[in-house]
Amino acid sequence: MSDAVRIKSVTEEAYDTKTFRFDWDAEARPGQFVMVWIPGVDEIPMSLSSTGPKEKSITVKNIGPATDALHKVKPGDVLRIRGPFGNGFDLSSKNILIIGGGVGTAAVMPAVVATGADTIIAARSDRDIILDDIAAENAENVWIATDDGSRGFHGNAVQLMREKVAEKRYDCVVACGPEVMLYFTYKACEELGIDCQLSLERYMKCGAGVCGCCAMDDMRICRDGPVFRRDQISKLTEFGVGKRDECGRMVKFR
Repeated sequence: MSDAVRIKSVTEEAYDTKTFRFDWDAEARPGQFVMVWIPGVDEIPMSLSSTGPKEKSITVKNIGPATDALHKVKPGDVLRIRGPFGNGFDLSSKNILIIGGGVGTAAVMPAVVATGADTIIAARSDRDIILDDIAAENAENVWIATDDGSRGFHGNAVQLMREKVAEKRYDCVVACGPEVMLYFTYKACEELGIDCQLSLERYMKCGAGVCGCCAMDDMRICRDGPVFRRDQISKLTEFGVGKRDECGRMVKFR
């Protein structure tokens, strides 16, 4: 069953990314996601970029027909939301390092707000950095990494993570971003002996574990994830290798 929510505000985070805020009193944990129905277009999964008791938000990068339609939504317009779904992050560790890559930064931002933990935000360039203002208001330390060196550390999130881990002991790394970033984050944590929780992404239709489209090995990303611990990830043979398309066919990463 879906709920109708009215958009309160729309914020342009970057040239291709907007945040949509709305009142919704459903209980939600950092790391959970919702299914957003755009009437006449599609229903798509979106991570919650804020999980307040009353106000929630989604942060949307324009990458296709459904997200393009969302980008046309204005304050006062109504969307239909199902959820929240998924298991979210376990934020009980003492010293957490949070990493957001690209639009994946949206999924970890509620964890930043909840914990105030040290945070790395990474993107291709300065113009692709999002939600750093919210991180700066809440996190003890915020470090920026850009592939082209246009802002902050010149390099990727994993390279910067290795530098910060060498300076301070962290009990757990919490991350969301492109799968290549997550794969090498996992490998680095494995090498360094640090626990990690990674929010994974796959093609989703139902969001409730019924259709099986988001299967990875014997796990369903929507139901068993989207957040997975290091010990769970070690058993996922498809992680970092390939994903299934809308027809369920395996597509290898190049």
